Amino acid sequence: MTSTASKRRPSRWPALLDAAAAFFAERGYHATTMRDITHAVNVTPGAVYFHVATKHALLVAVYQEGVDRIIRHFDAAIAEESDPVKRFRRAIRAHLETILDESAYARVIIRVLPEDVPEATEELKRQRERYEERFRALLDGVQFPGGRNSKLTRLLLIGALNWTPVWYRDSIGGLDPIVDELVASFGIKPARRTSKK
Repeated sequence: MTSTASKRRPSRWPALLDAAAAFFAERGYHATTMRDITHAVNVTPGAVYFHVATKHALLVAVYQEGVDRIIRHFDAAIAEESDPVKRFRRAIRAHLETILDESAYARVIIRVLPEDVPEATEELKRQRERYEERFRALLDGVQFPGGRNSKLTRLLLIGALNWTPVWYRDSIGGLDPIVDELVASFGIKPARRTSKK
């Protein structure tokens, strides 16, 4: 455990992370100040710096929490399914559920790109890679027609999924039609829906 992590007090840390995630998601990283976050949580600036030394360290912590949440949901969605196509469907749905929920964490990962924050670029890339590695392994098990490029397939899929919050409305009819279209767009024959209740 790092010295910073060992200093984090459980009572304050979740509230600080939640506030930071909300500001980074709504305003962006550069437009958010540590003062914004301290006012939202009603703590002194010193209380924030007790937990993290810099604003970019706070962003990394938000990223890590966001990736942890997506990974937990992703892993739970595919855990009991062995059929590669059904796992693919479940993974797509799990990703959509995570980025379309009310949590700010997933929106931070989508809005703040690693290159936007040079002082944290490498660590943010490592956090994103933790999740993308799961999609890489999942796609390795799917038989795509036509000898598709697996790297481009993964990048196109994740890009399409991450764009969904921009246009998604409940009136579309839920997530199943989106999952159907995404699966079909990769040339995979439709499988019975296996959305988790």
